[in-house]
Amino acid sequence: MRFACPALLLALVLTGCGRYAPDRMASVATGFASHEMCGAAFIAGLEPRAYWAEAAPPPLRLVEWAMSHEVDRERRLVRSRLAGLGERVAVHRGPAGCLVLNGPAPPAPAALPPLPAPLLAEIAPSNSPVPGSAALAAALDQAFAEPDPEAPLQTRAVVVLHRGRVVAERYAPGYGVQTPLHGWSMTKSVTNALLGVLVRQGRVAMQAPLPQPAWAEDGRAAITPDNLLRMTSGLSFGNSLGAGIGDLVNPATQMLFSDADMAADAISAPLGARPGTQWEYSNGSTQILSRLVRDLAGGDEAAALRFAHAELFGPLGMASAVLETDGSGAPVGAAHLWATARDWARFGQLYAQGGVVGGRRLLPEGWVAYSATPTEGSPVGYGAGFWTNQGDGAGARRRVEAGMPAEAFMARGAFGQFVVVVPSRQLVVVRLGHSFSPRAASASMVRLVVQALAAVE
Repeated sequence: MRFACPALLLALVLTGCGRYAPDRMASVATGFASHEMCGAAFIAGLEPRAYWAEAAPPPLRLVEWAMSHEVDRERRLVRSRLAGLGERVAVHRGPAGCLVLNGPAPPAPAALPPLPAPLLAEIAPSNSPVPGSAALAAALDQAFAEPDPEAPLQTRAVVVLHRGRVVAERYAPGYGVQTPLHGWSMTKSVTNALLGVLVRQGRVAMQAPLPQPAWAEDGRAAITPDNLLRMTSGLSFGNSLGAGIGDLVNPATQMLFSDADMAADAISAPLGARPGTQWEYSNGSTQILSRLVRDLAGGDEAAALRFAHAELFGPLGMASAVLETDGSGAPVGAAHLWATARDWARFGQLYAQGGVVGGRRLLPEGWVAYSATPTEGSPVGYGAGFWTNQGDGAGARRRVEAGMPAEAFMARGAFGQFVVVVPSRQLVVVRLGHSFSPRAASASMVRLVVQALAAVE
């Protein structure tokens, strides 16, 4: 999610222009702030106000004078307001992470059982950063450099895996091996993995229509899980790649910070195009799939979290992973997973190894290739829950022309989050930070991957 034109944002809040009430529009900004500060304080163990100074998009920094924040460590919550409107409270709920409240806080789920011994081989020997070779150190120097003051990269963590082992990593001051960081839309790729597990178990057919009573009597009845994962559902529910003042009334943006049951509004959205014929990147599509994961895992929040930990995080050794849930108990699979850089690397390694770890197949045969196969009509180069360099999308062509392998694919999140996988080279590159220029963040990521490939030859 991105903001534009902060003065106009504040003016709309104060004057009541737009499709929604001023309080609801303001809640996009305040929900964002309270959620991020809650995650920083109670998941990542960072000082929340210092974190917010880095993580707040520049337009929100410009209206910070009109915002107020309260961090209540005793009750484990953060409260934010903008110009006295749009109050949003985010509360920490243990294994379910932080939730932006819409009414009374639901009880926190019970503690999850301890993770069993992971199936994935250990990727690093200690809790200290692995220094890497001179060539990799030079690549990391560039990844953490700030060559353009107009487009700061704010890199906070980089991990490079080669053949399943960390060969280099680095962290910004105040961050470290044990610091979970927000993956934003990289979480969509985790939803891909959870669906893959369900497919392997025979509980989901990706090409079969998704049963939804609200869709039974119209063209939405043809929507499949594959359509939703590839962003070709045809549902008219806002474009999550767009930037502008329209984000204040964009349902795909408001969903994340104003709705208790995030999938409900997306399910009720009308068709804007016949399913399978038009690509539009929307948080709502992934959130519908997240509800499906919850329902098939057992139907409630606790069952969904146990499923994710038993079937994915546990086998990979992702002990830091916090998959947040919404007020309905569904994972916020569109945007809200926190994990350390090493654990994000472990996730990438699952795909580098074709979905198999420790001799056990977690993802179905062919699932990794399916995930990286380009979706027709996607200009950015998008597969099924992953961005991909395969195909002829303009974004894919630019990345390949800049030196990335055509086989590479990646989980990608807002503000410069990347997990890049190059299977034939057994390379996984993780980059996390607070970058507000998508072009600069992408260029830095491409350069890092190219340099890492050269260093491990």
